[in-house]
Amino acid sequence: MRIRAEVAVVTGASSGLGAEMARQLASAGLKVGLTARRRDELEAVAGTIRASGGTACVAVADAGDREATLAAFGSIARELGPVDLLVANAGVGIGTAARQFSGEAFERMVRVNLIGAGHAIEAVLPGMIRARRGHVVGISSLAAYRGLPGSAGYCATKAGLSALLEGLRPELRRLGIAVTAVHPGYVRTPMTERQSNFQPLLMDVEPAARIILQGIARRKTRVDFPRRMAGLLGLVRLLPDAVYDRLAGRLLLGKAARS
Repeated sequence: MRIRAEVAVVTGASSGLGAEMARQLASAGLKVGLTARRRDELEAVAGTIRASGGTACVAVADAGDREATLAAFGSIARELGPVDLLVANAGVGIGTAARQFSGEAFERMVRVNLIGAGHAIEAVLPGMIRARRGHVVGISSLAAYRGLPGSAGYCATKAGLSALLEGLRPELRRLGIAVTAVHPGYVRTPMTERQSNFQPLLMDVEPAARIILQGIARRKTRVDFPRRMAGLLGLVRLLPDAVYDRLAGRLLLGKAARS
């Protein structure tokens, strides 16, 4: 697998999918910058990369903090060189069921999942545009396909991220910059381990990261997996609203009966 980049930055790299993608990128020969809020966890990931002969550096930043994010990317670029691959992975998932809907929780997800990705994109695009090369990757979700009961806020942020990447892609392609939107299903990470909902076709993090990196290497515009779930949700997206509402309502009743 050959990835056409030299310096990658992965946001949300302290654990889960972000940490595994960082390790695999380093194994592929890239120098990797790691950002997230938790320095100790970032240093642990960087330590495993260095122990395997790779190059990694750490810059602490909350993805939702623009100034901290821009400073972190600047620090990484000074240490490793110009960033030519961004993996905007930082994300948070909080339930937003109607009966317990919290605008504060929704705002937190918007700030990290959507605005945070925008901060990271802002940090790398000027350099990529000057060089007329680079690759912007955003980790969205199959949840972006349609609003899911109990996860409406999370779905909205991921749909927004997908639309953001899709809108940037035609412009950036003309400037030599690739854009990839990644839509994973359920991946076994600390975030999913905290959730009690049914998680069909749950994948381990290592094969999930490998699928994403293969898509990056091929410079695909979309990476949607697992295929069966992506296909099913693709069909669900086409359902008329009245049919979808009845189906989702039955699923909610079934979940209530099981709980």
